[in-house]
Amino acid sequence: MEKRELYAQRLEMAERQFSLASAVQLATTEGRQPLDLPTVWTHGKHEVRYEEIALTNKEADIAAFYLQRCATYIMATQVHEALKKLFPNPKIQPQPEIQAAYQISRMIRNAFAHNIFDPIWSIDNDCRNRVFEISGIIKFDTSSLDGKRFDWRHYGGPLALLKLSQFVREKILNAPRHHREVPPQIRKRFQQGNLILTELSDEEAEDTRKKGHMRKVVASKNGKIHLPGGHAIQGKAEIWETKDIDP
Repeated sequence: MEKRELYAQRLEMAERQFSLASAVQLATTEGRQPLDLPTVWTHGKHEVRYEEIALTNKEADIAAFYLQRCATYIMATQVHEALKKLFPNPKIQPQPEIQAAYQISRMIRNAFAHNIFDPIWSIDNDCRNRVFEISGIIKFDTSSLDGKRFDWRHYGGPLALLKLSQFVREKILNAPRHHREVPPQIRKRFQQGNLILTELSDEEAEDTRKKGHMRKVVASKNGKIHLPGGHAIQGKAEIWETKDIDP
């Protein structure tokens, strides 16, 4: 197997890992993720019992958040590894997109390296106060970031890293696109940041309203429907929210 094909496969596997982590986080948020574990689990010389590894819903919700964050770290690490191994000194490659992809992935990897649960930016002197960008994919402005806590807003968030991995795999490594069988979607959902909108059937919506668990969200005069967390949507959909969500 050629090196480019090998690293392209690893990038694709990292992307699938991100997809799985995102599915787990969504299911955990909605309370659909099974949390059952073995009564007794033995592996090699070791044994653990259910009470040692059991998860509460709250613990699972927190763990799912970090699982998805770790998946973005894996993507960044694979992008960095591929470019480092396939291109001699990618820092000074004549193609600016290779330079940008390498430096962004390297600095994200470095931020996680010392504490994966509380990453801190460590920006080299020659990378400070610079902007690394791949148009339409990702933009990372390093100005005043050295020593600061990692924040998705600094580089565009988890989807920016997913798009970066896809870009490197398809445009830089020139990996062919394989036909993938897309499984049927069980239910339509729309997500903005961490806000999840789920489409209900008429029967489900009516049943939930009768139980008094939801309230209708009314559009403002400009037609926008304002939601928690500063979100707003505009459209003809009827929006309901659970009563325990802060306005």
